[in-house]
Amino acid sequence: MLEIKNIDVFYGDVQVIWDVSFEVKQGEVVALIGANGAGKSTTLKTISGILRPRRGEILFEGAPIHKFEAYKLIEMGIALCPEARRLFVEMTVEENLDMGSLKGEAKKQREKTKEMVFELFPRLKERRRQLAGTLSGGEQQMAAVGRGLMSLPKLLMFDEPSLGLAPILVREIFNVIKRIREEGTTVLIVEQNVKQTLAIADRAYVLESGKLVMQGTGGALLNDEHVKKAYLGV
Repeated sequence: MLEIKNIDVFYGDVQVIWDVSFEVKQGEVVALIGANGAGKSTTLKTISGILRPRRGEILFEGAPIHKFEAYKLIEMGIALCPEARRLFVEMTVEENLDMGSLKGEAKKQREKTKEMVFELFPRLKERRRQLAGTLSGGEQQMAAVGRGLMSLPKLLMFDEPSLGLAPILVREIFNVIKRIREEGTTVLIVEQNVKQTLAIADRAYVLESGKLVMQGTGGALLNDEHVKKAYLGV
């Protein structure tokens, strides 16, 4: 579904991604893991069209997309749940969800999709008319995931979905990600909670200082000595 081919990415004159290549197959949960500053969020921003690779290309369902504007990628079926949620805090929960379905088929199916989101997150239905800025951190994360789902994505990308959440809410978010995959949406996830991420990932890639250094199944990397020492504190 998604192919990243030999991309170099810069912020101004500073290179942060070096010759990175990986793929995400349809129906998979694929994880990008690594320390802070490894380039994980930069990679998601590049796939999303927020940044452009200086070299290399990105293919989605066989089509080159690395020169497309972000809004075009949403129409093609790529959605990002960004780090720190990035909700419209002075709009209601329902208005935030509607912002995820502004065009095309997503707009036509808005009410049907919204009911699916409310079934996934009953708390959002209770708070649908509440301002997003007044929600708890966990509720805001639910709203951010819901907004991503409202675009009817084929590929849904998560950037640190468990950041700042209590352990019980972290488990809930990971259960939701598993359900999203079961419903047929492909998932690419960046997450500091390496143990739980690898437990649900079909495959994973390890980024260190902007370079891809390891890859394997989630289970294999979970038991890898380097990963255990570097990321699991074992």
